[in-house]
Amino acid sequence: MKSLLDRPAPTAAADLTLRRGAARVLIDNWTGTSTVPSRTLYPHQWSWDSAFIAIGLRHLSVRRAQQELESLLAGQWADGRIPHIVFNPAVPYGAYFPSPDFWQSAHAGRPSGAPSAPQTSGLVQPPVHALAAWLVHAADPGESRRRGFLARVHPRLAAWHDYLLTRRDLGGAGLAAVVHPWEPGMDNSPCWDRALERVEPAAPEEFHRADLDHGHPADRPTDLDYGRYVRLATDYREAGYDDRATRHRFAVEDPCFNALLAVSELALAAMARELGRTGAAHAERARDLGRRLVDRLWDDTAGIFRARDLATGAMVDERSISGLVPLILPHLPQDIVRRLHATLGSPHFKAPGTRLVPSYDLTGHAFDPQRYWRGPAWFNTAWLIHRGLRTHHLHADAERLRDGFLTEAGRSRFAEYVDPVSGTARGARQFSWTAALTLDLLSTQPKEPTP
Repeated sequence: MKSLLDRPAPTAAADLTLRRGAARVLIDNWTGTSTVPSRTLYPHQWSWDSAFIAIGLRHLSVRRAQQELESLLAGQWADGRIPHIVFNPAVPYGAYFPSPDFWQSAHAGRPSGAPSAPQTSGLVQPPVHALAAWLVHAADPGESRRRGFLARVHPRLAAWHDYLLTRRDLGGAGLAAVVHPWEPGMDNSPCWDRALERVEPAAPEEFHRADLDHGHPADRPTDLDYGRYVRLATDYREAGYDDRATRHRFAVEDPCFNALLAVSELALAAMARELGRTGAAHAERARDLGRRLVDRLWDDTAGIFRARDLATGAMVDERSISGLVPLILPHLPQDIVRRLHATLGSPHFKAPGTRLVPSYDLTGHAFDPQRYWRGPAWFNTAWLIHRGLRTHHLHADAERLRDGFLTEAGRSRFAEYVDPVSGTARGARQFSWTAALTLDLLSTQPKEPTP
């Protein structure tokens, strides 16, 4: 394990301390098969966390990065879904809620193809996994080919995307829908407030919030919101996690979720070509997703993508960072690229206390600089925006964002997120995806093949 810290690093001398600190976080959060986001607040394996972690781990150990993704895929269901949590059986139930005894995946999820082991949740998270797998392969193609890495993960990731584009096309417009605020990854965003008002919360005595044992209440969702999260998850469980049988009181088409699905389709196309097959179907599906994103979710007046509430059919009148992430799409129309770039630099998202991007409109009615996804600036979304800026050759802005990312990562001790007004570190410290993506931005390796 210590050898990972000692590997030669293609970084400037001034960055070596930051690199070693980031590597230490990933070593300390490694369980033997995967990496926890945080030893205290998040003691299991999380889906999109592991994708971001693998992207960083490839700069330390390609083999370990592969294992990170393969460990997550061991929890995949027969219907194709990759669950948002794969539980570590060594962790006591009381350490996190909702724990395995709440989800009951092996029993309640059996009709939908849940495995008997490991135990998992029944929800999903944004599909960044194929992009991560392609970047891991590209870090050492020889090692990847020797281990048959792509041959193993490609069919699983293709099944994952098929699930999202069939069972989760709840609006019938060719975009994947999320059915719980935990699924788009931006759990407590004001974008979900109106839809959540339709949900009767679970009674307080029905659950105990373990997150408040390790997180400050000012940073976390309110009890009312948490009660609604629990009610939605309970209803989904009682319907056997069957998307066709569940009466979804929360169903939203999210721009970030679908943009990552499109980019990961391009990654699947690149994998297919590497495996000697045609990637044409994946490439066409990526282009189709991009067109549908523009048709369904682009708000030309506001200059940003918006979520669409499928219960009402209306776009959600909120600006969040989710609406900026589609900048990552390489075939996005140039007029939309220009508008997103302008919005990124506008008073809505130009934070006074950090060069990172706030998760919600600084001028919005629900802005809160501390509370989970209602304003704080996150490192994983900064990495996505950075990649989008580079994709569209906006290199000066990409470099400023990269410098801000690295400054805040070091200053905050690899915090989960920061207050965009004061720059104060918030949430968990020694957070794995912050450390992993720090390693990625510190890397000066030759540019990886673009999917």
